[in-house]
Amino acid sequence: MKNARIWFLAAAIVMVASFGLYRWDFRQNAPDAEFVTITGERILLRELRGHPVLVTFWASDCRACLEEIPELVALYREFSERGFKLISVVMSYDIPSRVLSLARAKQLPYPIVLDPRGHFAETFNRVQLVPNSFLIAPDGHIVMHQLGRIDARNLRERVEQLFGEV
Repeated sequence: MKNARIWFLAAAIVMVASFGLYRWDFRQNAPDAEFVTITGERILLRELRGHPVLVTFWASDCRACLEEIPELVALYREFSERGFKLISVVMSYDIPSRVLSLARAKQLPYPIVLDPRGHFAETFNRVQLVPNSFLIAPDGHIVMHQLGRIDARNLRERVEQLFGEV
């Protein structure tokens, strides 16, 4: 019985530690992606250089994704007039009509991109789990990757720092 507890505790520690590895800072170049939003707008990631950009992957059946929407909306409204960009990419398995209804009902102010073939998820470090967010600095480098629900306060601070670097 004591050995089982030790193994369980060790497994729990490894799981917590490995989850922490998904949240790190690095200076990898953002991929050169071309998005088409649900409204037909074309967004070239390379043309957003000079602006902080958050690319977030989500699904309409993901509770954590839905819970972070108000935080993303608040962040977008706070910083968009200063040039902050947010691109919301829907996972390939999501139902487009459900996404469109949700976007309308919640009046999402930022661009939403459907990814029916999983191209963008593959391009951004093979995203499979959601929510999953990438913060891109004005110079085009990914400066933060967050697997799981965002820490709104930390993200807000990071975006503010990026405006200081411009």
